[in-house]
Amino acid sequence: MDNLEKEFFSRHEPAIVPILKKAKVGIAGAGGLGSNIAVALARAGVGKLVIADFDQVEPHNLNRQQFFVDQIGKPKVVALKENLQRINPFSQYEVHQVYLDAGNMPSIYADVDIMVEAFDKVECKLILVETWAEKFPGTPVVMGSGMGGYGGNNLISTKRLFENIYVCGDGKTDVDTHPPIAPRVALVAAMQANLVLELLLSEEVTL
Repeated sequence: MDNLEKEFFSRHEPAIVPILKKAKVGIAGAGGLGSNIAVALARAGVGKLVIADFDQVEPHNLNRQQFFVDQIGKPKVVALKENLQRINPFSQYEVHQVYLDAGNMPSIYADVDIMVEAFDKVECKLILVETWAEKFPGTPVVMGSGMGGYGGNNLISTKRLFENIYVCGDGKTDVDTHPPIAPRVALVAAMQANLVLELLLSEEVTL
């Protein structure tokens, strides 16, 4: 590692650095959850992130997503990769500007260590869970559900739904009925990213 990279990891426990650097994490979606999750994992030093989203940056995204005014109109995955490379140039970022479905998810995320769901729509969340249960039953999936509105810190938690399926959020404040605002979205995203690190680095997850 060069000096800058050594400084980047200087506050990490030395034993976890090689584990993080060889880890590969998939993120489905690059919006409110996905962009915040990606930034958190890049700052943590995860070696490779695979991110897919079909959308472009719009002005209303700026209130909670990791983009800037001069990126409006760019594909989210392209803009996010630019930002991640500025934060941590020592990791790899593989991006796909596609609409994710049951047909392309398995090939895009085939060899990730952990899959992170960051969709807005419930039907997309269900497709991902069903696809992983069928194709990759041994790969952990970290989901988000219930991050709309504001307040209610104590209502947000992490739960294990099945052996390898986890969900962060309050499970009820849908963004369609409770418009998302930055603090609550970022809080759930941080919980998802933190759980990813726990799954990568710990022998047992404590919920």
